[in-house]
Amino acid sequence: MPPLPYAPRVYDPRRIAYAAELAQGTGRFHEPPRNDCPWCGSARLRTRLCAPDLLQHKPGTFTVDRCRDCGHAFQNPRLSPAGLAFYHRDFDESDPEGFADPVLALRRSRRRHRTDARLMRNVGEPESWLDVGTGHGHFPEAARELFPYTSFDGLDPTPRVQAARAAGRIEEAHVGHLADAHLRDRLRGRYDVVSMFHHLTHAPDPRAELRAALGALRPGGHLLIELPDPRCVFALLLGKWWLPHGQPRHLHLLPLRNLRAELESSGCTVLVTDRRTPHAPGDLSAALALTLTHLLPAADAPWRSAPPSALRRVVRAVLAGATSPLVDAAAAADHLLAPVFRRIPGFSNAYRIVARREPA
Repeated sequence: MPPLPYAPRVYDPRRIAYAAELAQGTGRFHEPPRNDCPWCGSARLRTRLCAPDLLQHKPGTFTVDRCRDCGHAFQNPRLSPAGLAFYHRDFDESDPEGFADPVLALRRSRRRHRTDARLMRNVGEPESWLDVGTGHGHFPEAARELFPYTSFDGLDPTPRVQAARAAGRIEEAHVGHLADAHLRDRLRGRYDVVSMFHHLTHAPDPRAELRAALGALRPGGHLLIELPDPRCVFALLLGKWWLPHGQPRHLHLLPLRNLRAELESSGCTVLVTDRRTPHAPGDLSAALALTLTHLLPAADAPWRSAPPSALRRVVRAVLAGATSPLVDAAAAADHLLAPVFRRIPGFSNAYRIVARREPA
């Protein structure tokens, strides 16, 4: 075995485990690169950005390619199952929304969750609702205030969904991806509503995940999807500092027209497309926070060979305190400008679709 490049200099079981894992090399964390678009098959690709892990600062650099024909953006080469496990590990331990640094925790408020759920009031009281990518189940908890007689279940790739069930926010918890064979078959035709908020960005195969979501619906059921918009102005201007680019955990970024065409070709009627309401203020402040966090002395983490010295910890704390007003000012600007950005075409950072699965 080659010498451990990450050999820990202090005894810490987690550091030792990470050092042993990293000593095997990071090549196994990636699948072979693609020469064609995973959405339309076109070979006309161009590199959109290259970025390190800006949230956890784990080793590696990641590339996002964009298809010149359909506009689909995707990680290339994509993380392998081993890579997904490595880069998702520890990601949600220090913050319930999955951000390792509290300054980047752009939480969806309870009020926002209720607004999301209110979209379904026009279609009556659902009997059963599956929230895919539910995390800790905060959306079902808020949606139950509007739909007290609806049975809410949750699905998530992480064990957070089991904590959501233990907390009483959902009734059934399913761990994995909706396209996994055992889940796809078990959940087929069980739900009146399936919601997916920023979930398809994490799915290894978003098209398969969409088809499984439609399979989980009863005929006449509704699919509610919200995603970051890779064609928004902030995505183009901020590049790797745009938070929804989210490398290495975000595998796909789907343009609205691609998603709509896929749903319509699958026998759905698209009832709502909304680019205004889903916009979440935070593009400028998140980009600034990511930049500052990247420039500050590194924080402690078990994948580093040793904890930072006392001097580095002090320097980081002082600089973080000195720069936090800049992030606060950027956040204030985000909220102040949000009503304008929602109205100007191309500035909203997210979009939403509501579609009905028509009976065969």
